[in-house]
This record gives sequence, C-alpha cells and structure tokens, in this order.
Amino acid sequence: MEQQLRAEARRRNGSTPDARAGSTGDPARGLTQPLTAGVVTAVVGFSGAFAVVISGLRAVGADQRQAVSGLLALCTAMGLLGIGLSIRYRQPISIAWSTPGAALLVSTGRQPGGYSCAVGAFVIAGILLATTGLWRRLGRWVTGIPAPLASAMLAGVLLPVCLTPVQAAVRLPSLSLPAIATWALLTPFARRWATPAAFVVALGSLAVLRHPHLGSFEQLLPTPTLTPAAFSVGAVIGIALPLYVVTMAAQNVPGIAVLNQFGYRPPTRPILVSTGTTSALCAPFGGFALNLAAISAALAAGPDAGPDPKRRWIASATAGATYLGLGLTAGVSTALLTAAPPLLIEAVAGLALLGTLGSALAAAVADSEAREASMIAFAVTASGITVLGIGAAFWGLLAGLAFHSLPRTHRAAARPRA
Repeated sequence: MEQQLRAEARRRNGSTPDARAGSTGDPARGLTQPLTAGVVTAVVGFSGAFAVVISGLRAVGADQRQAVSGLLALCTAMGLLGIGLSIRYRQPISIAWSTPGAALLVSTGRQPGGYSCAVGAFVIAGILLATTGLWRRLGRWVTGIPAPLASAMLAGVLLPVCLTPVQAAVRLPSLSLPAIATWALLTPFARRWATPAAFVVALGSLAVLRHPHLGSFEQLLPTPTLTPAAFSVGAVIGIALPLYVVTMAAQNVPGIAVLNQFGYRPPTRPILVSTGTTSALCAPFGGFALNLAAISAALAAGPDAGPDPKRRWIASATAGATYLGLGLTAGVSTALLTAAPPLLIEAVAGLALLGTLGSALAAAVADSEAREASMIAFAVTASGITVLGIGAAFWGLLAGLAFHSLPRTHRAAARPRA
C-alpha cells in the first residue's frame, strides 16, 4: 500500500515540473488553488468515509446521540489540529480519522462491557499513539512488525465490510443496486467522488421507496455527549491494540511517506503526540482515533494545491476549517444513516473501502518469505472469532507473528511444492 502511495505521489510530481521549483504564476490563482484543494480534501474525506465511522461507533454499542457526538468530536479535533499544525509548521499537514480503525470497530462489534469499555479502549489507543511520539523504542517495536503481516491484518478487518455490497445487492436490490452501479460507473473517471455519489443515490432510493422520517430540526443539531470510560482486558486487547496498530501502519506511516514524496519533512513527534493526546481527550465523546491523512493527503500536498509548495499549507489549513463546518452536519448525517437499513449503509462503507482492501492484500502477499504468515493473519482476522472476550484482529496478528517467528527451514518445509 505504501509503495502505491509513493508511486502516485511520484506521478503527480512528475506531471507538474514546476511544483518543487516554487513557481507561483498568477497570484490570485496561487491562492485560489490551495483554498479549493483544501475544501475538496475535506469534503472527499468526510463524505467518502463518514458512513464507516458511524457504522463503527454503532457496532461497538453507541446509540444515535453518542454516534453524533463521536462524528462531531472527530471533525472538530481534525479541524483544529489541521489548522494549528499547518500554520505552526507551514506544511500541508492534513489530519483525518482512522478509517481502517472504524472498519476494525465494525468487525469487532459490541464488547461485553458495552460502549463504555469501547471508550476506554479509545483512550488507551490514543495514549499509545502519543507515547509513540515520545518513546522511540515503542515506535521501533511497531515499525518492527513485518509490513506484510500488518497489511494482512488490515485486509482481514476490511474483508467482512467489503463483502456487504454483495450481500446488499441480493437482500436489498432496489436500494443497493443503483448505488453500486453509480459507484462502478464513476470509479474509472472520478474515483474521489464515486463513494459520495453512491451514498447520495442510496439515500435518494431510500427516500423514494421508504420515505424515512428524520425527526425535528432540533434533534438534528449535534451536541457533545460524554460517556465515562470503563476498562476491560478484552476491550484493551481486542480493540485498543489493533486500533493502534492499524492506525500507525495504515495511516500515519503512509501519510508521512506521501508528504516525504512531495518534498516535505513533517515533524513526526509533534504530530504523533498531538493526535494521540487529542484522541485520548476526545475518546469520552466518541473520538476513537486521529492520525495523519494518507491517501487524501496528496490532495493538499500535491500540485493540485498550487504550484508553490511553500503555500500548500493553506490547503490543509482550509481543509481543517472545512471540517469544522462539516462537524455541524453530524446530526443530519447520522439521522440519515439511522433511517436507512444497516446493511445498506454498510454496503456504501464497503464500496469506500474496496480500494484499501486491494492495496492491503497486494502488500500482504508481495513478500514471498512472509506470504504464509500473512495469509494466516488474514484468515484468522477475517474469521471474526472472539476468544476470551478478545476480537479476531488481535488473534490474527498474534497467529501471523507466531508463524513468522518459526525457523525459516520449518516455514520452507510448510510451503506446498509446485
């Protein structure tokens, strides 16, 4: 996945030779481009993944009010951090929620201790993210996890979500097929808008066929809802640790790589400390994980944000301001999703994650030496098992690491002969 992001970054750089040279051209255009790119970055990031966020929070036990609070908390934190870090370091530092982390919540489901235990796991994950910025040894441990195994675990987390479009096509054809067709038609030509358009079509089909009732306007206004954190061993091991690993491996590391490819050297320690600390503080309000943007980071850091690299921080700051505005739509967005059949919303979320699943699978099998271990991690994670109250993501990574640690001769003997 990281290699694909690097290739995309090189392609974008190569398409505009003056991007690194700092050519400004028309001053008005030099300001308009980063402003426009920032708005597009936020709108695409929000509309393409907020269904996954709501589905994840609801899956671990949040009610509608708590899910609204989580979406509001995430958008507010993303906005403030994006503005602050961009202005402080004059780099296009885009902050996002952990979309793979949200998919993890969907696959993990409700914990024995309820939503409060999930909130406690969010707190622990945020503390781990912040500690990574302060304690280099922890960062080395995480980066020491073989990349194919981390990708395999991520693919196992994403697979059940990405299967829902197929299930919805059979069980809810009148609602899901128009959305799936829209996504398929737009993906080759306008990939970034394919998922938002599919969501709009799904809601349109729902409105025509079911006439959902959304309640009064006051009920749609987002309000923060505090949920006291509770801590359980199962939630810490089954949610916090995998959430931390996938956020680091699938968001922060690729996000740094994208910025590096565009010629930036982001301040890793302040980013990790600030996003991790803010995640822990937002957790009681439903904010499960904040991190560097990965794929959408290229929108604010690349030539689309203007020819002068020194002014592209305006794009990420604008994205932050746009997220603050989008946070005010959290009530409406959640109400729309709640009015729809859960399978329909999960299907739209699955469409949004298909590309990420493909990248994760490709990275998981790229190294022939780690292929069997990766497939073990993938299979166990995708199984959805729960053992001792601990979800499948942890057991998948543990099984993959255990097999990978076997002597190489044993692993070679385990390979089937051609």
